[in-house]
Amino acid sequence: MTDQVPVRCPACRREQAFTPPAFPCACGAPVTLPVLRDGTPEELGHRTWENLWVAVNCPSCGHQGHWPQPELGCDCGAVVRVPVAAPPPPAVPGTGAGPGCPAVARPAFRPVTIRTARDAVTAAARYLDWLGFHSLRPSEDRAASGVDLRGTGVVAQVDPTTRPTGLRDIECLWLNGLHQSAMSVFFSLAGYAREARARADALRLPLFTMDLTGTPQPVNDPADVLIRMGPPDG
Repeated sequence: MTDQVPVRCPACRREQAFTPPAFPCACGAPVTLPVLRDGTPEELGHRTWENLWVAVNCPSCGHQGHWPQPELGCDCGAVVRVPVAAPPPPAVPGTGAGPGCPAVARPAFRPVTIRTARDAVTAAARYLDWLGFHSLRPSEDRAASGVDLRGTGVVAQVDPTTRPTGLRDIECLWLNGLHQSAMSVFFSLAGYAREARARADALRLPLFTMDLTGTPQPVNDPADVLIRMGPPDG
C-alpha cells in the first residue's frame, strides 16, 4: 500500500493526509507519483493543458511518461497542487515500439507533440497511419458515437482527459467497430481502469497510452500484435 503524505493547504493551513496516485506504465508496472514530503503545495487557480501533467520515470522500465498532476480538494474549497519530485533524465530514450521487435518493416515513427486535445487526435491518426491503416479522417458523429477517427478497416477513440478510461468507453468503441466491421483501437493519456483493461483484453481490442511527446505505447497483447503484424488485411 502506498504511504500517505501530509499536505498542508496553503489557503486554510489545514494539514491533510494525501495518497499519491498510481498509473499503469505501458510495460505493465504501476507508476506511483513521487510526491514530495517536504514540498510546498500551491493553490491551483487556473488550469492550462501544460500544468495538468507531470513527467515521471517508470521505476521498472525507465520510460518517462506524462501523468496527471496530483491535486487535493481541501474542505475549505481550495484545489491544491501537490508537488512531485523532478525525474532524472532517462538512460535510454524510448522508441515507442513496445516490447519485442515488429515483424512489419516501417520507418521510424515521427510523433506529434501534444498540447491540446486536438493534438492528441492528430497524434493518434499519425500513429494509425504508421501502423498501416489508410484513409483516416475525423469522425463526423463524434458526439453521438464517441469515435474520433475512422479509416479503412479501423475506428479509434482518443481520451485526452486526466482520468483513466472506463469500461463504458471501451464497450462503446467495440460496438462501433463491430457495426462497421472494423478493428477498434483506443488511445488514452491517463491509462485505463482495471475493468476497462480486462474487457479490452477479452474483446481483443488494442489499447495504447500516449504521453505529451505524442508517442503511443502498447498496453495489452492485442496492441503488441498490431505493432508486430500491422492491420489484419495489411
